[in-house]
Amino acid sequence: MNETRRPTILLAVIPIIVLVTLLALNVYVYGEDATYGSNQIALLIAAAVATMIGFSLKFSWKEMQSGIVKSISAALPALIILLLIGSLAGTWMISGVVPTMIYYGLQILNPTIFLFAACAVSAIVAIATGSSWSTIATVGLALLGIGTVLGINPGVIAGAIISGAYFGDKMSPLSDTTNLAPAMAGTDLFTHIRYMALTTIPSIIITLIIFLIWGFTIESNPSEEGVQGILSLLESKFYISPLLFLVPVAVIILIIKKIDAIPALFIGTLLGAAAAVIFQPDLMTQISGESGNYLYVAYKGTMDAMFGGISILSDDFGQFEPLLNQFGQAKDIPTAQITALKMESKEYQQLIIKDAETYKAIHKLFATGGMFGMMNTVWLIICAMAFGGIMEACGLLQRITSAVVSLAKTTGSLISTTVGTCVFFNATASDQYLSIVVPGRMFAKTYKDRGLAPQNLSRTLEDSGTVTSVLFPWNTCGAAQSTVLGVATGEYWMYCFFNLISPVMTMIYGYFGIKIAKLSADGKK
Repeated sequence: MNETRRPTILLAVIPIIVLVTLLALNVYVYGEDATYGSNQIALLIAAAVATMIGFSLKFSWKEMQSGIVKSISAALPALIILLLIGSLAGTWMISGVVPTMIYYGLQILNPTIFLFAACAVSAIVAIATGSSWSTIATVGLALLGIGTVLGINPGVIAGAIISGAYFGDKMSPLSDTTNLAPAMAGTDLFTHIRYMALTTIPSIIITLIIFLIWGFTIESNPSEEGVQGILSLLESKFYISPLLFLVPVAVIILIIKKIDAIPALFIGTLLGAAAAVIFQPDLMTQISGESGNYLYVAYKGTMDAMFGGISILSDDFGQFEPLLNQFGQAKDIPTAQITALKMESKEYQQLIIKDAETYKAIHKLFATGGMFGMMNTVWLIICAMAFGGIMEACGLLQRITSAVVSLAKTTGSLISTTVGTCVFFNATASDQYLSIVVPGRMFAKTYKDRGLAPQNLSRTLEDSGTVTSVLFPWNTCGAAQSTVLGVATGEYWMYCFFNLISPVMTMIYGYFGIKIAKLSADGKK
């Protein structure tokens, strides 16, 4: 970069300071609703500040606009996948695919082993598919439903699902980030996976142990009658059959066969719609609000599920309002609990209130927003990428990271600096791929100059860049997963133990010199 256009470190951090200040203010003012508009505006204001700095450094608007376009273009596949996940969630709900998973899962899992099982199942599916997003949007949703019925904190459930999904994503040769990291570092795929396993497997083992121990501390003990009530509710609303498992199995096979995520998810959406038309005719009538010609009813019902919001249990609401107001509640209770209102016992009233809260959570679970429900997340990602694009186009991000690199004197500090840089890009550039690509480009020569094999860098990129992306609500991954699961990032990030342990594990290896591959004298791996 021309020295006259090279920013000072002070100029480079000003937009970051503005962004962090506004984001903190938004959390204070709006709480969990901060991602529904105020954070998007904060990103645009920070982008405007970066633009002013760019002008002061003699960058033209055309150059900065080109940076924005390039950044948003890089995120376009993720945006399309996000929209398809919205439509897939809708058709898999009305087809009975997700309810069937919940139905059989409730009969197998119990609170003691649930968190351990949710993490392990998510890991297995993600290894097979190579996609944390697809895993969370399919089996993740079903596991969330099962855990909700079992009375477990949704944030903890989401943490277990995300931990497993991101472990599988990292270790799968089908994953895009698993292929991207070695390409940036200059090593091959399978060397990268073998070397990454040295830190990743201990991290997931610790995570599974935490969730297993946590399971024994869960006080939730849903009554047999309560679980049976949920099973009866599912049976009354959906046609439940193992045949419906053919839909997710087909999608998993497509992804294993290396069909790209976008066509695979679209096919999964269409398969869900076809299953809904074949197996759920009564539900089609309810959702469409129409009767008569079934082709018309089926078309409207499936289209509504793909693009708009549907609430399968909505017709159960309303009639319980007066009863719940008696106990100071805002929502409804299941029909099975009406007789309980005849009892005066405070203990029984508390049971009613607890069941009402469970029913509210279940109602939310069986309501999907389709593509429309993803639009707020799309808006957030576009604003985040606009900010990241300007910061990169003006050299502000590079200036900050280059200043940090100069401080890394030892192998441990170099690896820690790489970790910090990847996390920094996830928090500022708001994109998982940028958190791998830019640090990969920046550090490749430094690692080589210090005699470190490139797999050290590729492992560190994944141990920090891939896994921490989901911890920031304005990052593409954090925004997507919180929207898909319906659990705010602020509610689940502290329970994503694998994602928190991984960067720490790779730093420990670095400082203690554990499994640090060296280049040979001739510079080869």
